[in-house]
Amino acid sequence: MLAGTTLLAVAVTLAAANLRISVTSLSSVLGDVQRGLTATSAWASAVTAAPSICFGLAALVSPWLARRLGGGPAIAGALALLAAGLVVRVLAGPALLLGGTLVACAGIAVCNVLVPVVVKESFPTKVGLVTGIYSSSMAAGSAVAAAVTPPLATASGGWRPALAAWAIPAALALAVWLIGARRATDVVAGDQVHGGRRNLLRVPMAWVFTLLFAAQSIYAYVIMGWLPEILRDAGIDRDAAGVLLGITMVVAVPLNLVVPHFAARLRSQSWVMIGLTVMPVVGVLGLMLAPATVPLAWALLLGAGMTIFPVVLTMMALRTRTSAETTQLSGMSQGFGYLIAAGGPFLAGLVHGWLGSWTVPLILVLGVLAAQATLGAVIGRPRHI
Repeated sequence: MLAGTTLLAVAVTLAAANLRISVTSLSSVLGDVQRGLTATSAWASAVTAAPSICFGLAALVSPWLARRLGGGPAIAGALALLAAGLVVRVLAGPALLLGGTLVACAGIAVCNVLVPVVVKESFPTKVGLVTGIYSSSMAAGSAVAAAVTPPLATASGGWRPALAAWAIPAALALAVWLIGARRATDVVAGDQVHGGRRNLLRVPMAWVFTLLFAAQSIYAYVIMGWLPEILRDAGIDRDAAGVLLGITMVVAVPLNLVVPHFAARLRSQSWVMIGLTVMPVVGVLGLMLAPATVPLAWALLLGAGMTIFPVVLTMMALRTRTSAETTQLSGMSQGFGYLIAAGGPFLAGLVHGWLGSWTVPLILVLGVLAAQATLGAVIGRPRHI
């Protein structure tokens, strides 16, 4: 088990800051990339869906990696894979960009599953607080990548160096992780994982968690993947659209610091889950009806809805009895949840390509948010799986 030191907390924070930059940096210049590579709209849809697909597949094997390698080394390898993928994807054409994105996202997926387990194991009395810091760092990193990449592309002469630059913070996170976790032999000890192991595929509440994770992921990745293009189609220029995506991501930073910690203290989190769904509903309606009227307001509301992610992670720890169960539930819900969610951004892009409008994709997002509120209300009731 990793000791809950300050240096480890810093390592967790830096790792988290890199877990969405591959998505938001690319989406903020996706139109330029697509035109530069003369790629099709189907390719653009595949690129936005790639993170969820890769997150899902890699998440399913992450508990196995933790048992074989130890959690600390597994996370270190994942950060190295992330940095490599961010460089590789800018070296050639559409196929390599997609492949490099998949490599980067494979690294992210391992961290997605194992870092929350580090939090539970190493900071058992501060799960809500540290999860909030972890999620806030993730939101801040994604916000900076979204806002900075378009002007960086202008300053550096193109989107390739602008996207490749994000390998630098990933390498920094790897270096700090190697120092902060150097005394660790395992995040989840093999004996713990094997001892008392349950088949969660037969546990109904584990599937409710999985569907909830899928719903919030569909919402998040449709917004992260397509918001700049939605705004640009409404007449907002590229740099402003990137900044608005950055605002969408950064608004979650203060909320992530407070809401998971607050939710963890409650006996039931049902109303928290419902409340966190109402705000993005209003934001999506704004995008549908008047996207260019008050886009800042829509960005703030959409970003507030992202706060549900750390609450779900916190509830995984609250609803399980051991770190072994937390790892299993995290792997299952993220693995299958992300695979289900991959259809969201892909379908949104295809439907927009067919119809030339974002109305129908956004209506589908509203349906997903309705499912999220229902599933969240169920998960919020106090019990263990």
